[in-house]
Parts: sequence; structure tokens; C-alpha cells
Amino acid sequence: MNVRGLRHFLNTGGVVAYPTEAVFGLGCDPNNRKAVQRILKIKGRPQHKGLILVADNFDRLKPFIAPLTSSQIQKMQQSWGNAQKPHTWIVPAAKNCPKWITGQHRSIAVRVSSHSYTAKLCKNSNMALVSTSANRSGHQAAKTDKMCQQLFGNEVRVLHGKTAGAKKPSTIQDLISGKVIRK
Repeated sequence: MNVRGLRHFLNTGGVVAYPTEAVFGLGCDPNNRKAVQRILKIKGRPQHKGLILVADNFDRLKPFIAPLTSSQIQKMQQSWGNAQKPHTWIVPAAKNCPKWITGQHRSIAVRVSSHSYTAKLCKNSNMALVSTSANRSGHQAAKTDKMCQQLFGNEVRVLHGKTAGAKKPSTIQDLISGKVIRK
């Protein structure tokens, strides 16, 4: 799919399966409620849990995040850059951040991906993307495009590529408390 086709597909509510650092993710435009609801339905995931956003740079995440101090931003940026050890931060959500992204939380989970494929996908689509594991809730995440095709068929557009080979999904850490939610 070319860049213009990709943007149009995502802007009109399309859902993609794409390689991330450790597994394939399901992604869409986080501002498109119908697309997010489609992902939740495909996965069988309740909305109240919230979703992770991924981007190629911090600026794409800013509209979803409440103001942070420069030292908080620096702390997050220092953890990004290693595709073998991805790091997701839970940060206060902006007041206008869509509830279909935050779920029952007043915070949002965000990551700048150092995986070249994921970063290029965000850059080419000109947006941050929803990034939730490509699986049915409670089941193992797909690690290849073939597994995604078998699992989802025509429910999503499967983008062909490889994960960065990370052994585990991203660490998830609360920026304010410092608590590690997932290691």
C-alpha cells in the first residue's frame, strides 16, 4: 500500500495489523471512534481497559497528553531508542483525549517506537496509532504477518514486515509514581 493509500485507509476507519518491537499490533487512527471500536470488537477487549498509542516522535503524542515537565519528558525520551527493550509510559491524559482510548483511566499509555517499520508507519500515516497486540483477548499475540492473516482474515489489512525481534512486549511504567506495571 502506498503512502497516500495508507493515509486514506486509516483516515477512513481502516484497521491494520503491523509489526512492532516484539509482536504484531493492531492499529488505527486513535481519533476515529468507529475504528477503535472495531479493534476492541475484533479482539474481544473491553473499552474500560484503555489502549496504548505509538508514534515515531513525541510531537505526535502531545495532543493526547496533559502538560508534562521538561524533566518528565526527558525521562521518557531517555527510555526510548532501543527496539529490543521497548518502553511504554503511562502519563496523565489531556482533557480532550478520547475516552475510547483512555477507557476508565485519567491517564494514557504512550510509546515512541524505535522499530523502523512501526516508526515509518506512523510517519507515513502522519499520526500516532493505536497499538494493541494482534490477538483475541486472553490468547497469545501473533508474531508474523502469516499468523495475523490466519487469525483475522479480512477483518484487518495485514501489513507485511518483521518484528524487531524483542523477546518481550514493552515495559509499562507509570511516569508519576514510577511503578512498573509490566516488566
